[in-house]
Amino acid sequence: MARHGWGGRPPASDAEARQRIIDATARCVDRHGVTKTTLSDVANELGVTRQTVYRHFDRISDIIGEVAAQGAESFVDQLIAHLQGIGDPAEAVVEGMVFCVRTIPTEPRLSLVLQLGDSSAFGRGATTADTIAYGAEMLQRFPVDWAAAGIGEDDLNGLAEVIMRLLTSLLQHPSRQTQDEARLRALLDRWLAPAINKV
Repeated sequence: MARHGWGGRPPASDAEARQRIIDATARCVDRHGVTKTTLSDVANELGVTRQTVYRHFDRISDIIGEVAAQGAESFVDQLIAHLQGIGDPAEAVVEGMVFCVRTIPTEPRLSLVLQLGDSSAFGRGATTADTIAYGAEMLQRFPVDWAAAGIGEDDLNGLAEVIMRLLTSLLQHPSRQTQDEARLRALLDRWLAPAINKV
């Protein structure tokens, strides 16, 4: 690995170099937006050549994917911590949705997963098979006993898809009702919670 550049502080390993590239990309995305962030921006942020970045990532989209994945992991940890003490599946899903609607717009890295900044792509990122599978894994981490509620693994996949589709709609087209937390919770309690309780 080349030891020059890097703002005078070369990384000690390839893993550190990759993480520094990911972190620099996140800063560029925060400043310029995802569609305007280029590999040259990332290289300039780090004080290295584009070729140095290419040694670790083939495309800017690969780096953006890593930024999004790390942002999603951090967000899920926050969500699960927020849901501690809620044992009822329907209540946990409703509270999780409210948390997501309130928090996602303030989480730039998570917005990359859902492609919130790209209105033509919005929803595609949130409803891919991989994202829905990730959503089902996230639901499995909820502090509830899904099996005791009669909700199996296939049910969680379906529930994850419904949640992701509903979530993208709530984020893309917020209304006065959904922007008010109490009203949003009441809406979800009325229409989403009963569907979970019927399983």
